Amino acid sequence: MTARIDHLVTSGTFALDGGEWEVDNNVWIVGDDTEAIVIDAAHDAAAIEAALGGRALRAIVCTHAHNDHIDAAPALADATGAPVLLHPDDLPLWRQTHPDRTPDGELADGGTLEIAGTALQVLHTPGHAPGAVCLYAPGLSTVFTGDTLFRGGPGATGRSFSHFPTIVDSIRDRLLTLPPDTTVRTGHGDSTTIGAEAPHLGEWIARGH
Repeated sequence: MTARIDHLVTSGTFALDGGEWEVDNNVWIVGDDTEAIVIDAAHDAAAIEAALGGRALRAIVCTHAHNDHIDAAPALADATGAPVLLHPDDLPLWRQTHPDRTPDGELADGGTLEIAGTALQVLHTPGHAPGAVCLYAPGLSTVFTGDTLFRGGPGATGRSFSHFPTIVDSIRDRLLTLPPDTTVRTGHGDSTTIGAEAPHLGEWIARGH
């Protein structure tokens, strides 16, 4: 059976640098009727487990370690036995939320995750966070960008651990080189395509962030 993409929106609080904001997060589930991975276990482990519908969860993949993308990861891991995977450059952020638990495995640039016969390539895309990654699934014509690229521009870089020139480099060098018809499935808000965002790179640079 061909892998499919299921989408769940969960709500909670994003906290960093002493501030708190209420946010809606996209949780992406990639798999078939028997197995799946979860991309960004946000806010509500029970809702995510319910959305799995009894499928075996093979991994919980963190696009980065801001609390709103990882707060439900340990509980979901405990409930399913799935490993939590994170790029090691984001361990300082992870420890702010989960000081007593470490991820179970590391994501590395150029690595590949396989689920339901579909390969997802790990692209290290720092800028929004040092260990931010995107997951490119060429067989699904999709890239999961977390908070690196949104509909309308790059992710925010106004808080600690972030850097605007770095995120622009990541988007230009790692994402805008993907086929234009690639669907961009983001960490928050609506999806877009690489082709829709590519023409605006110069505007982002001029505007800064």
